[in-house]
Amino acid sequence: MGQKDSARNQASTGERASVRKLRTRPHAQVLIIGGGINGVGTFRDLALQGVDVALVERGDYCQGASGASSHMIHGGIRYLENGEFRLVQESVVERNRLLRIAPHYVKPLQTTIPIFSTFSGILSAPLRFLTHKQQGAPKERGAFLIKLGLSMYDSFSRDGGTVPRHQFRGRKRALAELPALHPGIKYAATYFDASVHNPERLTLDVLQDGEKAGAAGASDARASNYLSLVSVKDAAGAGRTGSTVELRDELTGELFEFSAEVIVNTTGAWVDQTNQAMGAASAFMGGTKGSHIVLDHPELLAACNGREIFFEHTDGRIVLIYPMGDRVLVGTTDIDADMAADAVCTEEEIDYFFDLIGHVFPDIAVDRDQIVYTFSGVRPLPKHDATQPGFVSRDYRIEHRAAGEGKSGAAVLSLVGGKWTTFRALAEHLSNDVLAELGMERKVSTAKLAIGGGDGFPDSEDGVQRWIKTHMAEGRDADRTAVLLTRYGTRAEEVIRFLDGAAGSAPDRLLHSTRELSVRELEFMARNEQVGHLIDVLIRRTSLAFRGLVTGELLNEVAESLAGPLGWDAAARASEITHAQEVLKRFHGVQVHSLVS
Repeated sequence: MGQKDSARNQASTGERASVRKLRTRPHAQVLIIGGGINGVGTFRDLALQGVDVALVERGDYCQGASGASSHMIHGGIRYLENGEFRLVQESVVERNRLLRIAPHYVKPLQTTIPIFSTFSGILSAPLRFLTHKQQGAPKERGAFLIKLGLSMYDSFSRDGGTVPRHQFRGRKRALAELPALHPGIKYAATYFDASVHNPERLTLDVLQDGEKAGAAGASDARASNYLSLVSVKDAAGAGRTGSTVELRDELTGELFEFSAEVIVNTTGAWVDQTNQAMGAASAFMGGTKGSHIVLDHPELLAACNGREIFFEHTDGRIVLIYPMGDRVLVGTTDIDADMAADAVCTEEEIDYFFDLIGHVFPDIAVDRDQIVYTFSGVRPLPKHDATQPGFVSRDYRIEHRAAGEGKSGAAVLSLVGGKWTTFRALAEHLSNDVLAELGMERKVSTAKLAIGGGDGFPDSEDGVQRWIKTHMAEGRDADRTAVLLTRYGTRAEEVIRFLDGAAGSAPDRLLHSTRELSVRELEFMARNEQVGHLIDVLIRRTSLAFRGLVTGELLNEVAESLAGPLGWDAAARASEITHAQEVLKRFHGVQVHSLVS
C-alpha cells in the first residue's frame, strides 16, 4: 500500500513532534494503547485529573471501528429487546448530554420507522428477549411492539432530556409526509435521536482537549498516532514499578522504549492481539463486521425528507437510510469478523443494501454508479460463541489484570465493548478504575464540560449566520467561512488567525480542485493535527473522500501543499499519492486516477 515507501521518506525528514515528546520523557503513570474514541476519551479524562498520561495509536486516530460507525449518537432502542435497560438509559442520557456539550458535531436526527403490520412479532418477541436468539423465520415487529418500545424509550429521556417524544402516523398521513415510502405501510413512527457527521474530527477535538489539559497542568499529557506497541519488557527499570514496552514509529520504523505503571488497552476488536503482544493472552473479543455505502442519489435524498429511515429488514436485521448533507448513508450489516482479513464492504453486502432500499422505497432505482464511498469496520464486541451477532450485547466491561500477573509488571486494564454514544461515560468509568490503581481521586467531572469547538458554539441558525458574518474577510466569503465553522466548530477562530497570517505575509489561496481547502489550512493541519499521510486529510481531517469528492487534481494539490510542512520531497509526494489511491480503492471502493504533477 505504499506505506513502507512513505516510512522511508518520512525517516529523512526528522522526528515528529508527537514522537519526540514521548522519547524525551519516556515514562508516564498511564499508557493508553489505542486511539479510537474510547481511548481518546479516557486520555482526556485522565489528563483533566492531573494524571501523567500518554497515548499511542498504531494508525491514525479514529481510523478503526470509531471511524466506521453509522454516524449515530443514539439510545439504542433495539437494545430494549435484549433486556439491556442499563445501557439504553446510559445511552439516552449521554445522547442528550452530547447534544449540549458537542453541538458543533452532534445534531438532532429525526427518525422514522415504516411499519407494515399491527400485531406481528408479539409472540416471538418474548422468546427473543429470553433466549437472545431468532426463533425460526424472522417476524417483523408490528406497531404494537414498536409503540411499546418507543414509550419505554421516551421514559428514559424524562430526566433532563429535551428531545421530543415519539409520534405515530397512520398510512395516509405517513405517505403525505414521505410519499415515496412503500404504499403498503400501515403506520410510521417518528422519534428523535442524534447524529455525528464528523466523528473523526470530534475524536480529534477530544484528543486536543486532553493535550491542552495536560499542558495547563503538571501532567504534560501527550499522544502520538502511527506509533505501535511491539512488545513488553519484564519491568519498568530505573527503580520504577510497572513495565517497559517497546514502541515502533510506523512512519520511520524506529524503535524506542517507554515505561508506565498502568497500561490501558483500548484497541477495540484487537484487544486480544494487543494482550498477546504484552505476553498475557486473552480471549475477550468476538467482533462483528459492519459495512456501509454512501450514495450520490438526489431522488433518494429527497425521499428521506431530512429524516433517517430506520427499520427492520426481511432478515430481522435493523438497518438504516439517512441523509448526510447532499449524500445518503445506507447501512449496516452485522457479520462475524475474520480478524485475519481486511474489513471491506463486499459485493454481497452492496446487493443487500440495494435490497433494503427497495423494501421501503420500491419505486426508487439504485445502481453501483451512484456509490461514491464504502466503508467497513469491526465492532469491538465481546466473545459470543453461538449467540447470533444481532443479539450480542453492546454494553462494555473492563477486564483487570493486577500488577505482576503475566509478563507485564504493570496493572493492565482491557476494555471489552463500548460504543460511540457512551464514550464519555465509559471514559469516566475507565478513568475511575485507573485512578483507583494509582491511589488518586477524581478532581473534575466531564459531564458538563464542552468539547473542543463546541464551547460557545451558536445555539441557533441565526447565531450561526451572525458568527459567519463576523468572521468573513477579504478573500474568505460566507461559504468558505461556513465550511470552517462546520469543520472546527468555534476552534475555527484559531484556524482563521492562522489563515490570515502575520501582517505582510502572502495571502492564503484556495485549492483549484476544491473550494473547501486552502494552502494555509493544510499547513495548519500538518502543524497542529498530527497528519502522517495524505489519506489522513482526505478521510479524517475532512469529509472529501466520504462525499466522493477526491480527484486526481485534488491528490496532487493536497500532496504539494503538505510537502513543505511535512518535509516531503518529490519521491515522498508520489509515494503518498500512490498510498492514498490504494487505500481508497482497497478499503473504500473508490478509483482515483492521479495526474502527472
